[in-house]
Amino acid sequence: MFARTPIAQSVRSAAARAPRAPAGLPRPKAQQMRFQSVKSSAEQAREAEYAAQLVKIKTAARARNMTLLTAGLIFAAGAMGFASGSLINPSIFLSSHLIPSEEAIQLQESQQPKYGTADDYKKAIRDIRKLFVSRGADDRVSTDEDDLRSHGVSDWSYHEAELPTVVVWVESTNEVQEIVRIATKYRVPITPFSGGTSLEGHFASPYGGISLDVSRMDKIISISEPDGEAVVQAGVKWEDLNEHLAKQGIKLFWPVDPGPGATLGGMAGTGCSGTNAVRYGTAKDHWFINLTVVLPTGEVIKTRSSARKSSAGWDATKLFLGAEGTLGIVTEMTVRLAPLLPTKVAIVNFPSVEAAVRAATRVVNHGYPVQCVEYLDGRTMKAINLGGLAGRTYPETDTLFFKFQGTDNVMAEVAKGVKTLVAEDGGKGFEFSKTEKEGDDLWAGRKAALWSVLALRDNAKVWTTDVCVPISKLPRLVQETAEDFENRGLEACHFGHVGDGNVHTLALFSNDEELAKVRVAVHDMVERAIRMGGTCSGEHGVGIGKIEYLSEELGDGTVNLMETVKRSIDPHNLMNPGKIYPHIRPVGGNHTFTGLQPTSKSAH
Repeated sequence: MFARTPIAQSVRSAAARAPRAPAGLPRPKAQQMRFQSVKSSAEQAREAEYAAQLVKIKTAARARNMTLLTAGLIFAAGAMGFASGSLINPSIFLSSHLIPSEEAIQLQESQQPKYGTADDYKKAIRDIRKLFVSRGADDRVSTDEDDLRSHGVSDWSYHEAELPTVVVWVESTNEVQEIVRIATKYRVPITPFSGGTSLEGHFASPYGGISLDVSRMDKIISISEPDGEAVVQAGVKWEDLNEHLAKQGIKLFWPVDPGPGATLGGMAGTGCSGTNAVRYGTAKDHWFINLTVVLPTGEVIKTRSSARKSSAGWDATKLFLGAEGTLGIVTEMTVRLAPLLPTKVAIVNFPSVEAAVRAATRVVNHGYPVQCVEYLDGRTMKAINLGGLAGRTYPETDTLFFKFQGTDNVMAEVAKGVKTLVAEDGGKGFEFSKTEKEGDDLWAGRKAALWSVLALRDNAKVWTTDVCVPISKLPRLVQETAEDFENRGLEACHFGHVGDGNVHTLALFSNDEELAKVRVAVHDMVERAIRMGGTCSGEHGVGIGKIEYLSEELGDGTVNLMETVKRSIDPHNLMNPGKIYPHIRPVGGNHTFTGLQPTSKSAH
């Protein structure tokens, strides 16, 4: 189906790093820690060889990809009816030869979306400013360099920083619709922005354009306790929703818990999850009921009713979950809430990762009411002790943190049963909370993991990534990855959601040589996970950071299907370009005009 040779892998990497279309005007330099890879002469020679083969291999790959889709698939994509009359010519997808003619190649390249000129970008900014000035809201449009940087550069991501041309803060679905129509008129791409917490370059703007900031769309519109539902805007943070429910005395909560600061809109975009995944699943499950979406045409749709179940056609909500804003801008959503149950915390340490995973599997499969089961390796536990943020010390060995749900009577039986089960795999130092405060104190170590790792080394940066494998493969993945990082002389910690096979690696680096090693080690970790039947990302998403692995993981046919849907809904590729789809490479863009009619930032 696809090649996994070193040359093929390197060519995929080279394609992902291929130079973009030349900028219309100079762009400001992103204020981000940049390092140049340190390459040996042999590596440079290999890269030259790979580059020489790149055009030939990509041409053959395009031809192979075209043959995988049938006319029926193209018709089916068109039947979705999202963008009537906007389907591209089916001949793009169909070829009767393995290596297409030069004319066919030129035809396919000519079908790539083209963005507006520098003058078009200026006209779009002019129209947006005019629109907001008429409302006395001119401070919600900015080309200030600091604003561009804050919307294109992430302290948590070491992918190429790409800045937008203009930042627009929107407050309603209607305003999003107006911006989309202006963008369509001038062929200016849009990159959605909300919490700014993503790790794989999701809000980078590789073609410039509009950074559409929905963080002000943070209204909790309604709560229906009898229905167990809430209607919220896309900029609402999950912690704020739970805090609001608690203040109202409503015994419900939003259970999907990624990192602090994540918004509901961003969570829908990446299909993320968190520590509660073993009990409540991910954002791609049943938590998002109905979405309000502004399509690339400017049309506003609701993906379904708010009924608990429906067999009326296929579920359009699912189409946008995990799409990373590439099919439309999600502005509002109806979400499902879960009953808030009493929680107890347990902690136990093990002699090895294999023992910890076996014990976690026993506990989950035994039917105990597990809410969370988190694995932290010995190095992470050492970092927690050194950081001192947990208020206590822990044994510096492989450790499991559990959360269980239920009444006190049930929990007494759970504590006894779990202690017996984990002992069969060498579990020691078993602690089980009796009160809420004891639970918070025990869980403090898990909460402190990230910040403790950051404190391991002064002036160091951290590369954060994740993969997910079948649970039975997790011990081998963690062992081989840890050995690989150690053999390269790198300092890294490994932890994650052992209940569903999701592991995170945090690798420290302080200079360009270490960063180059980290890049290779992370690449090998992803390849290792895919070989084990896993995924390149369990919950962080694809963005630009994992795009090169998508065909290897899913196969060319599935990726082509995704790209067919994308081209049908967004034929001009205006929605968050450069993410997810490896074969859609627009032409033009990259126009930035810093300081163009500077605006006040008092309201930002």
